[in-house]
Amino acid sequence: MPLVDWLLRHSVTMWLLLQSFVLMTFCFHSATTFPKGCYHAEESGYKTFRCSNAQLTEVPKDIPNDTNKLYLDFNQIAFLPIDAFRNLPVLLELDLSHNAIVRIESGAFRGLLEHLHSLDLSSNKLVSVNKDVFSNLKAKVNLSSNPWLCDCRLQELIRTVDLVAGSSGSIVCDSSAKEEHVGKPFLQVVTDMDFCSVYKKTTDIAMLVTMFGWFAMVISYLVYYVRQNQEDARRHLEYLKSLPSKQRKSEESSTISTVV
Repeated sequence: MPLVDWLLRHSVTMWLLLQSFVLMTFCFHSATTFPKGCYHAEESGYKTFRCSNAQLTEVPKDIPNDTNKLYLDFNQIAFLPIDAFRNLPVLLELDLSHNAIVRIESGAFRGLLEHLHSLDLSSNKLVSVNKDVFSNLKAKVNLSSNPWLCDCRLQELIRTVDLVAGSSGSIVCDSSAKEEHVGKPFLQVVTDMDFCSVYKKTTDIAMLVTMFGWFAMVISYLVYYVRQNQEDARRHLEYLKSLPSKQRKSEESSTISTVV
């Protein structure tokens, strides 16, 4: 009986220690999974992952896949690679405002196309973005307060995305082929001119100039070739005239047979 009591007491102790160890391991893992300054919470019934002002330079890799709202604003993220937000099947809102984003790869938002409702890319460093980045994206997009280059590419992009109401006035030309457009809202500028039409005309003119250049080069070569042959023929005739009569006839016969 004393042995049984001793075994029971020590078994209970070992079990409690094991539970404590498992709990500590789980807590430690949870604490170290998220970057410093990030936390997971439930707000108004939505599972939210906040990393605002966390000094991030890239999108975190261990975002809980049940996240509904993701806040990555006020960081130093500069690049969004392909599948940057994979495995987030129920994400509804994505805030990437006030970062340093200069480039977004096509496919960066792959997997979010059907369910994402809101995408905030305002106050970044976007100059030009391929329209394919937002292809089939159903979310309302905020592109305001970026240093946009106003050209055909931006015009195609604006036609592709569904802009957040009231944000279009803050999509301003930071640079443009025409200095008069700088500082003006893009939608105001595009009412007076079609950037893509101008781009097409410029491309057509460049193609015509290139074709004319090639044509002129071919003609110049032909003229040079003909003149060079005429000069060679003249020299040969002069040479033949300078020969004695019999040798000249022989040379002429040889020349004729060679030509034939």
